Amino acid sequence: MSSLVPYGWDEDWAAAFAPYAAQGLLPGRVVRVDRGSCDLVVTEEGVIRADTTYVTPHDPLKVICTGDWAAVDPAGGDPRYVRAYLPRRTSFVRSTSSKRSEGQILAANVDHAVIAVSLAAELDLGRIERFLALGWESGAQPVVVLTKADLVPDATALSYLVEDVETTAPGVQVLAVSAADGDGVDVLAAVLSGGTSVLLGQSGAGKSTLANALAGADVMDVQAIRDVDGKGRHTTTTRNLLVLPGGGVLIDTPGLRGVGLYDAGTGVGQVFAEIEELGEGCRFQDCAHVAEPGCAVLAALEDGTLPERRLDSYRKLIRENQRIVAKTDARVRADMRREWKRRGAEGKAAMEAKRGRLR
Repeated sequence: MSSLVPYGWDEDWAAAFAPYAAQGLLPGRVVRVDRGSCDLVVTEEGVIRADTTYVTPHDPLKVICTGDWAAVDPAGGDPRYVRAYLPRRTSFVRSTSSKRSEGQILAANVDHAVIAVSLAAELDLGRIERFLALGWESGAQPVVVLTKADLVPDATALSYLVEDVETTAPGVQVLAVSAADGDGVDVLAAVLSGGTSVLLGQSGAGKSTLANALAGADVMDVQAIRDVDGKGRHTTTTRNLLVLPGGGVLIDTPGLRGVGLYDAGTGVGQVFAEIEELGEGCRFQDCAHVAEPGCAVLAALEDGTLPERRLDSYRKLIRENQRIVAKTDARVRADMRREWKRRGAEGKAAMEAKRGRLR
């Protein structure tokens, strides 16, 4: 059995890698991406450093990422290069703060998107919905983990908090976990044992502490949160891939201050499945659920079936996603125009050169 199996290697990955194996390249999984020119890749030889010059295009969505399966030079080269990576099964992407509305890939080939939410601060249901939209859009199964559950000693109060999040996250498992005393860690470990998971959340959400609890060792640095606002510094500065003792692989990520949507229309629809379902009963197919007659969504709002906060959040995320898509489309069209002009200039130069040869 391959030593890469604990990292998620299977028959399908082996079949996809066959053309690279025929070239003498080695399979490996990216366990960490540094800001420099080298990355850590685990291979059957162990963990090696590999230069990613050949897989660093201008498109930020196509750069190699933690969780990717790579084709690496065999031993002997210095440096050793990543020559290619296999097509991704899933990818977790958010929009950057760039005015060009570019996407940033945070993790590749994940099965579960674990959204860590600290109970040390008041629940921000809107932010949870935003994370969920990106999680669903990635192709992974979201899981919400309410960390620091020991800070809510009253069982009834804790159950109400879990219920609030469950209402916000239809079709998503919600777990209350305390890494400090171990409550719920075994349940979460069992959920994550069947594949690769990415751990997401704000700074101070307790991600690194949770990663240590799942790994059964202090593999991630932990810093105290600020008492003034319950937030923390970026303990994790790179995305790291860890093999869990109970099975499965975990990718820990830096705390995210901004969680911008990136072409996540399908994900938004899944987060607000009840609104999408209500919308199917509207009189008009293109109903915007604002003031149209025969709107089933507004009717549900009127009779109290649909909370106003949910509808407001849905509208906000829909508008944001539409703006991102429009900006992205405009950028793509501008890039295409520049490419056409470049090709036109090259074609004109070639024709001029050909005429010169014929004279």
